[in-house]
Amino acid sequence: MASGVVVKTKRKGKFADNAVRYNEMSLRQNGAILDYCRTSMSSLSGAAAGILGLTGVQGFAFYFVTAFLLSVMLMFKAGGSWNKYFVTRRDLFISGLFGGIFVSFYSVKLIALLKK
Repeated sequence: MASGVVVKTKRKGKFADNAVRYNEMSLRQNGAILDYCRTSMSSLSGAAAGILGLTGVQGFAFYFVTAFLLSVMLMFKAGGSWNKYFVTRRDLFISGLFGGIFVSFYSVKLIALLKK
């Protein structure tokens, strides 16, 4: 397993070129960490929506607000050096965004069943 998460490298010295290279293993690891964060957030926001009784359009809105807040927090965490860890900024914002909807709905239904 890779020990670091920095993936952007440039060659230095006599044979240097201007090409930027990315380490595939580190990119996958960073993607897996993003998926874990989004899945955890989806589960927690689904449970919170279920406890609050938010269903339907209100539940959708709650999920997307929490997903947007997570994206903003990830951007603050990455700071200005996001391009060292990801190829595009799009990865931070919408990577795994719609896959978490299922987890959120499952959590809402589970909490609703437990409340009965």
